[in-house]
Amino acid sequence: MSDLPASAGDEAAEYIERLGRLLASREHAAGLNPSQWEALRFLARANRFSRTPSGLALYLGATKGTVSQTVAALRRKGLVEAERSSADKRSLRLRLTAAGRQLMARDPLLGFALAIDSQGTQSADCLREALARLLGALQRQNGLRPFGLCRTCRHFGRGEGAEPVRRPHRCRLLEVDLAEFEAGQLCSEQDAA
Repeated sequence: MSDLPASAGDEAAEYIERLGRLLASREHAAGLNPSQWEALRFLARANRFSRTPSGLALYLGATKGTVSQTVAALRRKGLVEAERSSADKRSLRLRLTAAGRQLMARDPLLGFALAIDSQGTQSADCLREALARLLGALQRQNGLRPFGLCRTCRHFGRGEGAEPVRRPHRCRLLEVDLAEFEAGQLCSEQDAA
């Protein structure tokens, strides 16, 4: 840094870095490293099509080798399990074990979420939107694919009708029906509407 007064961007970047360090220190205290926590979070939020080693690598912006080591460590700890895809025997589908789901209930990120929510709904919404735009800009700048929620994708087809005859949602890209809960999951194929 120079002797010039810091810009708002400089200060905000420093706050984000410091918050990241605080979170990372909490993550290490739980016996995992930050990459392992991020992998668990992704697997907890990703849809069934994205919970693969390659989907995780895309999300983390990491190499397949790094992700392979992360997944292997999480499997050894009993937090993640893998099964071969019935459609493509070469492809692995990952999912959290019961122990992995229990650990997610103690995710250090939850404390940060509570602190953000304590600022009030309007402030939390503004922060979320600003950070989402920032993340998207940085992903584009670094040539990374942005991930998003299924329901915000141009390929998402909203289910129609009233219960109990409501048609399910549909992914028009993969040509598959989606359950209601899947509409709010992360997708590696997401293309913003």
